Amino acid sequence: MVQLSDLTDKYKTQFKVTHSTSRVADHYVFANNELDLSDIQVYGFDYDYTLAVYKESLNYLIYDLGRNVLIDKYKYPKDISQLDYIPDFAIRGLHYDVEHGLLMKIDSFHLIQLGSVYKGLTPVDDEEVLSIYNGSYVPRKIIRSTEGEQIRMKQLNDLFSVPEICLLSKVTDYFIKNNITYHPEIIFNDVQNAVQSIHPVIHKMLNDQMIGQYLERHDSLITFLNRLKENKKKMFLITNSPFKFVDCGMKYMIGNDWIQLFDVIIVQAGKPKFFNLKHKPFRLYDMNNDCQLWGKVSALEKGQIYMEGTVHHMLEMTGWKGNTILYFGDQIYNDLADITLNHGWRTGAIIAELEREIQTFNTQEFRETVSTLQALQLLIDESHKTNDSILLDELIQQRDIMRARSKALFNPQFGSIFRTHHNPTYFSRRLFRYSDIYMSSLTNLCHYSLNHIFCPRRGLLPHETHVCQVNIDEEIKDNLQKF
Repeated sequence: MVQLSDLTDKYKTQFKVTHSTSRVADHYVFANNELDLSDIQVYGFDYDYTLAVYKESLNYLIYDLGRNVLIDKYKYPKDISQLDYIPDFAIRGLHYDVEHGLLMKIDSFHLIQLGSVYKGLTPVDDEEVLSIYNGSYVPRKIIRSTEGEQIRMKQLNDLFSVPEICLLSKVTDYFIKNNITYHPEIIFNDVQNAVQSIHPVIHKMLNDQMIGQYLERHDSLITFLNRLKENKKKMFLITNSPFKFVDCGMKYMIGNDWIQLFDVIIVQAGKPKFFNLKHKPFRLYDMNNDCQLWGKVSALEKGQIYMEGTVHHMLEMTGWKGNTILYFGDQIYNDLADITLNHGWRTGAIIAELEREIQTFNTQEFRETVSTLQALQLLIDESHKTNDSILLDELIQQRDIMRARSKALFNPQFGSIFRTHHNPTYFSRRLFRYSDIYMSSLTNLCHYSLNHIFCPRRGLLPHETHVCQVNIDEEIKDNLQKF
């Protein structure tokens, strides 16, 4: 009898379904939509996780401070002080079911990736998941509640959410193991409020003496911004963070005269409302006295700091046109969605996790696993013609083993932030829709000219694949029959 391993190896050899030897550069910029940089006259930036790149130590700090708030303010058991941060437990883009207390990964079709659902730190059995949701599909009304409705499920989008997810999971796990009755929604709200409340504490802690412990500094950022200035590009900064916090970080990364690089600087902007409100005035910030002033702002001047306001007023005062603006941010929805849909800005997403994922792509193990998966999937397609249910079951079992192996190479619990076993994730769906280009770091653009045209690669649509389909020869078909 032909062995399955022999069959897949023969198939890969016969049809050259081999892993690529080329490597993906971690400084690459990826295109979702064609973007000609020569059309861009204005460059805009978020601050946190866009201009400012934080070290892993910040996640530990967020986790520890949030845990302390749970103990000191919300009177959680003091024993949770012994629960340490797990850096590789969660990934960005997961959904948390507030009602059932489940953390999960959902794809672009609203399907739950089975095997990636957790209660606390414990995986939930597939059958239980299917029973709770009457299948693996999650309706849109649950995933995205409208304003005024009770939140049923929340997507954890930003990088602050990674330590928040870990804290939520560890506290839940503690309650379960110690037989403490709890309401999932209450724990979720407490953890979320605790993490949100520490932002002012972090803003004060990351001062001139401490900033180097948490913030990266790369000369390439100065190089990139200076190149924009030398080429007469306008630059602006819009951040929700307060000025003193931003000033400390920018001085550390760029230098004391960083303000002169930007034509407009807006702090405490209140995004995403900054992008969708129409009637909120700008306020001038007094840097010397650390306070906001009361006079009407009629123009946005270089060298000044502004607070609040709206994008509508900013565009009116500057005269900048939407399709000449390229704005960079790390939060797909809060930073990029409204300006893409409503203002026609071009957008760049900064996805820090991309660097690590590319490193995984470039490993021999990943390439071999994916090539085997491709071979198995094609064999599964062909085996349907044999009506051999035993063969089909065996092929599917082998495919599932390869899927689990591929997933674990990124993250044992949840896999890649960009895909489930075969579909893009819900996170990817938003990324591809709301960003023209995406990259692991803003400074990746140093490798491209300011006249570069980013072009998305033409991929085959499902109905186009048969145009390039490789036919399986008679020997392979005979082997399928003999298996």
